[in-house]
Amino acid sequence: MMREIAVAIYLFTFRLFFTFFKRFPLQQKTTFVASFGRNILYTMREVEKTTDHRIVILKVHPCNITFKKRPHRRIISFKIGNFLDWMESIYHLATSEKVIVDNYFGFLAVTDFKENVTCVQLWHAAGAIKQFGLRDLSIENRPPSAFRRFKAVYSRFDYVVIGSEKMATIFKEGFGIQEKQLLRTGIPRTDFFFDHENLEKAAQSLRRYFPIIDEKKVILYAPTYRDQELHVQELKMDIEKMYEHFHGDYVLFLSLHPAVKVDIENNHPDFAIDVTTYNINHLLVIADVLISDYSSIIFEYSLFNKPMVFFAYDIDEYAEERGFWEVYEELVPGPVVCNMDNLVEVIKNEAYDMSGVREFSEEWNRYSKGRSSEQLVRVVYGGDEPG
Repeated sequence: MMREIAVAIYLFTFRLFFTFFKRFPLQQKTTFVASFGRNILYTMREVEKTTDHRIVILKVHPCNITFKKRPHRRIISFKIGNFLDWMESIYHLATSEKVIVDNYFGFLAVTDFKENVTCVQLWHAAGAIKQFGLRDLSIENRPPSAFRRFKAVYSRFDYVVIGSEKMATIFKEGFGIQEKQLLRTGIPRTDFFFDHENLEKAAQSLRRYFPIIDEKKVILYAPTYRDQELHVQELKMDIEKMYEHFHGDYVLFLSLHPAVKVDIENNHPDFAIDVTTYNINHLLVIADVLISDYSSIIFEYSLFNKPMVFFAYDIDEYAEERGFWEVYEELVPGPVVCNMDNLVEVIKNEAYDMSGVREFSEEWNRYSKGRSSEQLVRVVYGGDEPG
């Protein structure tokens, strides 16, 4: 109850400022709201290359992308604790011709944009395993006012960018949107995976930091974010067991969520290396095997046609709490294991599903072919017909 009261006060205040700033004329600028940032980074570069729009970037936690300062860019920390910056952020939202977001933002429930403003949802994930939006299981415990707010936010999107027909179906259910709102241009940040020059630069950069990967293969462990694990003191991944079986041929890279503080005992720092602060796209380039669970990173990694294993040690609890869009074992392109013994056995025997990886990538990355940023900007700014 107190949470809903606080949200109502916040949105009431937001609406007052937004309504006032709407009195000002629209300007030829694009305001991005970035909580993850990488899709926004690629889209922003294309906007700057092909349009005259000024750029405003509103950074929201946990965005860790460093947007470089430029004369035509304004980068603002978008949180109410910085009141003047917060007010300026609302001003830009109210006076921009284009507004592009990469997540659910509750303030959109009260941003009644002018008629000729375009609002684009540039969702941060290329695919989805766990349910969200109107299919989020936690909605059952929220009051009717929250449900109305969610629907008001989703109704604000003129376009929702997708990379596959699978995501078209998911967004229709999760956001309650219509076919005409879907933009089949592909996911902008996947452009990186088709840029062979930048792929090689990323690999070379990591080799300089970690010369051992010239000698050994890389197992990348990249689990999803869990709400109760902001401070991790113990990993379900048994580093001792992994070292025992694989230290001769592999190194183990650990990439956790950037919001998670890691404080674990590691007796093998030359084998198990925390790479959480490194660019996850770059890590995918040099990974020989990916171990994940419910993270959307598997959709990008499948573009490399490399093996994956799914360490779903809490699958029953997670399914009960979050819910899956499909039967988990049928969705993921690789063996599902629930304990360390089975995980070790799969890797030792290389018991992967490579044909499943190829089919998975073709299905989930159907529209992401290396020109997604360009195609998106041509539709939103150039007037091309949505594909």
